[in-house]
Amino acid sequence: RVAKGDILAQIETSEYDADLARAMANLALAKARLLELENGNRPEEKEQARAELNESEQTLDQFRSAWERARSLKARKAISEDDYDQAETQFQTAEQRVTRLKHALELMIKGPRLERIEQARAEVAQVEAEVKKAKWRFDNTTVRAPISGTILKKNAEEGNIVNPVAFNGSFSLCDMADLSKLEVDLSVNERDIGKVFTKQRCEIAADAFPNRKYAGVVDRVMPIADRAKGAISVRVRLTIPPEEEGVYLKPDMAALVRFYGDSLSSEAPKQAP
Repeated sequence: RVAKGDILAQIETSEYDADLARAMANLALAKARLLELENGNRPEEKEQARAELNESEQTLDQFRSAWERARSLKARKAISEDDYDQAETQFQTAEQRVTRLKHALELMIKGPRLERIEQARAEVAQVEAEVKKAKWRFDNTTVRAPISGTILKKNAEEGNIVNPVAFNGSFSLCDMADLSKLEVDLSVNERDIGKVFTKQRCEIAADAFPNRKYAGVVDRVMPIADRAKGAISVRVRLTIPPEEEGVYLKPDMAALVRFYGDSLSSEAPKQAP
């Protein structure tokens, strides 16, 4: 007998532990990327960009002066075409570099685009979902009893490989049931079903122990009939004393049910036995 939450089995955790660790690492990486985008560039990086821009502007002034002198010399035909073209090219290149550095500094000051930040946030949410799934799979490697009850059958031993796919999804580590709360599943002929109602008082006795009587009650009348049998399934619920759990009444045993005309509820209709 086990209580709800007791450990029934432990599945090998190596693969699931690795999946969880990998998901946690990806989450840390995604959060770091998001934090980098939200914080923007560091002040030192901005200062470095300004210094490069100032240096390029000074270089541009030098190339501008050299190009203006070359243009003046060209007008007097005191310089060759190659020297003039070289001075003009250096000036234009320096001018383009200054323009590029100005734009780069402006982007650093404005920070990353909002779309990139939103994308990074979505990536964090995606990885968090992966971590949640990996943790759920890891936690399920410890199989616990879903209810308090008795182990009826053990289907796996230590060291066995269990794979539901190989058993068409029906494989279980063990079968268990709460033997203190049993139900009798019986078929009542259609001509007699009108005498059966919910909460109707019953008396149950197993064929193996006909002298031991147990009180029960009609729990539900199933909503569909069995055409081949001409009957309707009825479930009768009974409670077993703790000291008799699994002793006399056991799952799949045959039993005789006697229906009475009264009910456990005073509001239920009275029927003839």
